[in-house]
Amino acid sequence: MKPVCRKAGSDFKIRVLPKICSYSITTDVIEKILYTMAAAQPSKKLAGVILKAGLVAGTLDITIACFQYYLKTGKSPGNVFRFIASGIFGKAAFTGGMAMAAAGLLLHYIIAFTWTIIFFKLYPGIALLRKNIILTAVLYGAFVWLIMNRVVLPLSAAPPQPFIIKQAAIAMLILICAIGLPLSIFAKSHYSNRP
Repeated sequence: MKPVCRKAGSDFKIRVLPKICSYSITTDVIEKILYTMAAAQPSKKLAGVILKAGLVAGTLDITIACFQYYLKTGKSPGNVFRFIASGIFGKAAFTGGMAMAAAGLLLHYIIAFTWTIIFFKLYPGIALLRKNIILTAVLYGAFVWLIMNRVVLPLSAAPPQPFIIKQAAIAMLILICAIGLPLSIFAKSHYSNRP
């Protein structure tokens, strides 16, 4: 049986490895996960802001990454998603077709929401983050790049990537613009409007 990815209504079912792992994700499940993760600050409004901010940041990041990959290689952006999936599935992700691309996209958004939640947990407690949106975007984007590229990727099953300063600078700039800036804007707006 070949791996499949089906979408029906708000249900998203991905069978990545038949009989080994099957995930069924619905929008209700994602929403419950976000509410649970935001439990320390049990505000439905905060969970809604985190949901919007994570979607915006995740979408900006993956859109820019796919566009950059296509301009650089002329190849399908599906390879970007398969590279993300390779963090869990290793080299098998590159031959897994659409199922692996879908798994990579799902993993990308899980990572984006994780960084969003971390940011919203840090923001109220660190005065420096509240002072300047641009400075916050630069610091957080650089922090995300550092942790992802120097800690997470080396520990994952993804193939090792050589360090090239120009590519690192571009990747960091993407994270500053796609992750740091939108999260800074959403957080400033949310925490400024609190009673």
